[in-house]
Amino acid sequence: MRYSRTLKEEGPRYLPSSAVISAEALKVLICILLTLRDTSYSVRAMNQLLREEIVTKFGETLKLAIPAGIYTLQNNLLYVALSELDAATYQITYQLKILTTALFSVSMLGKRLGLYQWLSLLLLMAGVALVQWPTDSGEDTEQKIVTGSSQFMGLMAVLMACVSSGFAGVYFEKILKETKQSVWIRNIELGLFSFVFGVIGMIVYDGKKVRESGIFQGYNTITWIVVFLQAVGGLVIAVVIKYADNILKGFATSISIILSAVFSYFLLDDFNPTSVFFPGAVLVITATFLYSYEPKPAHSSTIKV
Repeated sequence: MRYSRTLKEEGPRYLPSSAVISAEALKVLICILLTLRDTSYSVRAMNQLLREEIVTKFGETLKLAIPAGIYTLQNNLLYVALSELDAATYQITYQLKILTTALFSVSMLGKRLGLYQWLSLLLLMAGVALVQWPTDSGEDTEQKIVTGSSQFMGLMAVLMACVSSGFAGVYFEKILKETKQSVWIRNIELGLFSFVFGVIGMIVYDGKKVRESGIFQGYNTITWIVVFLQAVGGLVIAVVIKYADNILKGFATSISIILSAVFSYFLLDDFNPTSVFFPGAVLVITATFLYSYEPKPAHSSTIKV
């Protein structure tokens, strides 16, 4: 995403709002194919299932309008953030969603956090603070002001994305636990609402640009790769929730942070780590593992006579 937003080419840059709705459309298409597989590739059975779950139970379907709107906002914010922040700083800061998710889980689901979870949240905040720690340089004062302003916009965007991600994620989890519908059908419903909200947002904010150069202006191979990764990434989260566990998610998150820093430094050449960046990154990674850690209950020893 960062590479696609900084790539210099002739003509207009692609619209984030267009990329968001393209990803949602692709996500819905993939979920329809997966639902078709679940109905033994019977189009009639799939149509009947979708009609029963989406149209007949429209009251249940409507509940997904809230997270869909929030996810659409979040996806647009991520593009804004990656237009202003380097990939590594973005990836580290975005881990604050662990904090927001925890807080919403406590308030909305009545979840109780243990000592390790609260300790991990403190480590997380300390790590993010170190990552964002300013550094002195010999840059021109005016250039510093411009860079600082852009970075502040990026940070505000990613922080808003963390809050929206936490709330929407917990709300979606609550809906999934209250119903027995297929994960793919739920994602179809979510994707349909997100697509509608995305189109409305694109018309409101980018309507003039769309009329001038079309919806797919500035699209290239890299843009389509980003759209594909966004669509598949949303479905991977659903698969992780269903088949994996928190420890594996911790591994994936930590490895992605390291890879983002490496790629940002060597390939994009837009990341100059400060002396406290790596200690901060280590704290964030440690916090990710610690939050997912669940100590095994001690087994009381019994003596057989």
